[in-house]
Amino acid sequence: MKMVEMIKAFSREEDGVALTEYLMLLGLLIGGVILAVTTAGSNLAAAWTSWGTWWTTTLTPPPAGG
Repeated sequence: MKMVEMIKAFSREEDGVALTEYLMLLGLLIGGVILAVTTAGSNLAAAWTSWGTWWTTTLTPPPAGG
């Protein structure tokens, strides 16, 4: 019972409410960063593969023994 009373008191305090809001904001920011990094990583990988394919099919190596 003591723990439940402490949680209720914490939720009534302004500091507790502010902390909860900051934690929610932090969670949203972390989610946004993960989404941005994942998207950029996928796009970068696709661009790198495309560039590598162009490089190997367009350019020919110099003749051996030159």
